[in-house]
Amino acid sequence: MNTARKRIWGWYAFDWASQPYNTLLITFIFAPYVAEIMQDGAQAQAAWGFGIAAAGIIIAVLAPVLGAIADTTGGRIRFIWGFSALYVVGSAGLWLASPDAFNLPLVLGLFVLGLIGMEFATIFVNAMLPDLGPRQDIGHISGTGWAIGYVGGLVTLVVMLLLFAENAETGKTFIGLDPALGLDPDTREGTRFSGPLTALWYIVFMVPFFAWVRDPKPSAPAAGAVRAALSDLRATLRHLPKTPSLFSYLGASMFYRDALNGIYAFGGIYAQGVLGWSVVDTGVFGIVAIIAGALFAWLGGKADVYFGPAWVIRLSIVVLTGVAIAIVFVSRDSLFGIAVPTGSSAPDIAFYVIGALIGAAGGTLQSASRTMMVRQANPKRMTEGFGLYALSGKATSFLAPLLVGIVTAISGSQQIGVTPIIGLFICGLILLAWVKPNGDFST
Repeated sequence: MNTARKRIWGWYAFDWASQPYNTLLITFIFAPYVAEIMQDGAQAQAAWGFGIAAAGIIIAVLAPVLGAIADTTGGRIRFIWGFSALYVVGSAGLWLASPDAFNLPLVLGLFVLGLIGMEFATIFVNAMLPDLGPRQDIGHISGTGWAIGYVGGLVTLVVMLLLFAENAETGKTFIGLDPALGLDPDTREGTRFSGPLTALWYIVFMVPFFAWVRDPKPSAPAAGAVRAALSDLRATLRHLPKTPSLFSYLGASMFYRDALNGIYAFGGIYAQGVLGWSVVDTGVFGIVAIIAGALFAWLGGKADVYFGPAWVIRLSIVVLTGVAIAIVFVSRDSLFGIAVPTGSSAPDIAFYVIGALIGAAGGTLQSASRTMMVRQANPKRMTEGFGLYALSGKATSFLAPLLVGIVTAISGSQQIGVTPIIGLFICGLILLAWVKPNGDFST
């Protein structure tokens, strides 16, 4: 394998290594487990929202600053090493979430630490995308990376369901086994193992990344580089209104990616609280969503090449808006306003279909958004651009979970609580009208 090809596959390794944080911890295993332990779906949804909001605020403040420093000093790899350490410590620490000594502030603190590590590492990895190939190949590379990431999440989810995550009532895994490695089902060690597994998976599969990926710039910082970076960042922010396409895209992505993250963050908790699903049920739902996500992220990368990322983004948002509306009308007692008999599987089937649509449209949206940022950013300040992209994704990243937390807490209803997500998708779609397909810096 030649050096350029190894660099691309090393870059893919990050998506494969980091995806379990989203799959196992944020959505399908650990979050529903927290809801089970708290025994109150609405309270768990509100607490989870406030925790993710706290992480979002920290990321929003620091992302563009660190991106500017990396562009000026080089050394993206050093930043990735540092934030990888936070990822590993935070995820591994979730093992401490024992049901007989459950400490919500500690658990949320560790979860937020790992989430911050993952998000910041992603900023610097994404900034390497335009260096991996010619512009016409970027959409395909991005889509393939997302697809590989989804498959990594799928593998870990299947492993958890078959070998570790136990049903709270039976103490058995999805296929009727005791949790592997002698883990104690009575203290939910099988389910809690999702944290250490996420950390171990990352450690092992980041090896190709660190072995094959190199910075395009020297990593030795020049004297006064940090001050120069901050000065450049201030200049970029002052001139944003003079780059209307970039400005509009950052605003649009601020809303629609926040809405998408809201669906991911609360999907598992919602299913547990509204439909009464177990951790295992939610995991099966996750398999459906991830398979759809992997397939359509790959297909979306091909559509990106032929139609451009703007078209893919708009179609994905329309689908996700419809899905967000549909979620509100699915409950154990009724389906889209029509009462269902007690014990009916119709709500479950509907939610599985919703999960497939979320996975499909979410995969294409994230892949195309990463490609679109390459087109919108200043080629000479790419890491800073992705720092601003992270800022746009995190400046209101506290807003979706915060609004969901507030509306859920006030209404006492998980269904009503997720309605702010619909408005965020619509705001993002409207702002895309001012985005140029090739950005302000195209020649």
